[in-house]
Amino acid sequence: MKTSLIAIGNSRGIRIPKPLIEQCGLQNEVEMDVRDNAIIIRSINPSRLGWDKAFAQMTRLGDDAMLQNDSKASKWDAEEWEWK
Repeated sequence: MKTSLIAIGNSRGIRIPKPLIEQCGLQNEVEMDVRDNAIIIRSINPSRLGWDKAFAQMTRLGDDAMLQNDSKASKWDAEEWEWK
């Protein structure tokens, strides 16, 4: 996607289309960085945002159960495993 720089006082800016803003989850503030001659703009939302609600929902739905039943040791566990 191409866009043009626009004058904002003594600075320059760009208009970011709404779909890109929504896709990246950008809010009022962003974090900017320069890497390899590219400007990186990222959301400053805390990582793992919403995980607490997702985990609570998993618990309500019973989706947080272990997938592997570790209560029975395998032959390898019983005979070949050795703690050092």
